Amino acid sequence: MHLNINEANTIFRKSIIKGFFEPQLLNLDFQKSSVRHPAISDDGLMQSDLLHIFFDVDTGADYPDGDEWFIVDMLFPHDVKLPDNLKGTDYFTTLSVDDGKTFWHHRELIRYKYGKSKKLDHALEFLESKYKELHELLEPLQKDLI
Repeated sequence: MHLNINEANTIFRKSIIKGFFEPQLLNLDFQKSSVRHPAISDDGLMQSDLLHIFFDVDTGADYPDGDEWFIVDMLFPHDVKLPDNLKGTDYFTTLSVDDGKTFWHHRELIRYKYGKSKKLDHALEFLESKYKELHELLEPLQKDLI
């Protein structure tokens, strides 16, 4: 049986995520998320209910270099109005969900391989720092979520 590039890259991405990124994040006090992502079927990870990490293994899997990167989707699963300074491609954009609600998310390309050299630790550091940065921006909204 021959796998096409899309299937091969998806399998490879999942193995990198399950074999490296998820265990490393769990070591960094992340835990399994109870939140379901509206577009990604796999489980997510979180450090708090403010921000949840999901791995998008499908987007770009048809690219020849699709075995070198994946997209991480950081989901703020609350139907609240965000301040304007938190909106935009550098921060959060809307994500429509059921019942006319809107969640917020930030998508980031995580490159873990450059040609033949793997940069897993660098990719993990970037992912963790981006999560912390976005989480800090959301913390003032926590009181409005109760």
